Amino acid sequence: MGPAARSGPNKAVLYRMVMDKHICPFGLKSRDLLKREGFEIEDNHLTSRAETDAFKQEHDVKTTPQTWINGERIGGHDDLRRYFGKSTAADREGKTSYTPVIAIFATSFLMALAVSYFASGTVFTVRALELFIAIAMCVLGIQKLQDLTAFQNQFLGYDLLAQRDVRYAFVYPFAEAFAGILMIAGALIWLAAPVAIFIGTIGAVSVFKAVYIDKRELKCACVGGNSNVPLGFVSLTENLMMIAMGLWMLF
Repeated sequence: MGPAARSGPNKAVLYRMVMDKHICPFGLKSRDLLKREGFEIEDNHLTSRAETDAFKQEHDVKTTPQTWINGERIGGHDDLRRYFGKSTAADREGKTSYTPVIAIFATSFLMALAVSYFASGTVFTVRALELFIAIAMCVLGIQKLQDLTAFQNQFLGYDLLAQRDVRYAFVYPFAEAFAGILMIAGALIWLAAPVAIFIGTIGAVSVFKAVYIDKRELKCACVGGNSNVPLGFVSLTENLMMIAMGLWMLF
């Protein structure tokens, strides 16, 4: 009896790879999705490469996992998500999103509140705001430093100073993280503040020109290269925050 014959109302038949050295993550995701949708699952394991290849040949499919519902082969994990009206990674590919920036700023803010509470017993301190900006600078610097080449390639698309001197695109993430670390420590502010003001000012002018004067639609390198964060208000905010932090701590 094949998968189509065994599946029925509220029952699904799933075939997925479960081997000693590899468990298919998409198979686990498919099983979890089916459970959340209220299906009774017949969970079949493909335990070897030979068994997997034989299954693909028998059912004329190129990938696993494969799911049948109500006698109909739905397909792989992406097909299953679409069956239930959900988006897939492929659907979101290439689309811009502020999610990475929101995650960084939100986590940095909560970290700053946590440090403020640990140090003074309250989150309502000026130092908490200072720490928020400084921690965010460090995290954004880390994002850029993960892949300097990718960051440079994207950064060169809009930064005015980097376009005149390409080496600045290499220096920028180190400078951002360096200034943030010193501001967290409250040390060498005479050095950290001018660095933050300088890179923030160049960045703000560059973003403003690219977005609001030239009307260019670019992706921002603020969270590293190859990101899908649109160049715009959030990118401008990052630079304005650095300028404000530098001026505040300097004067």
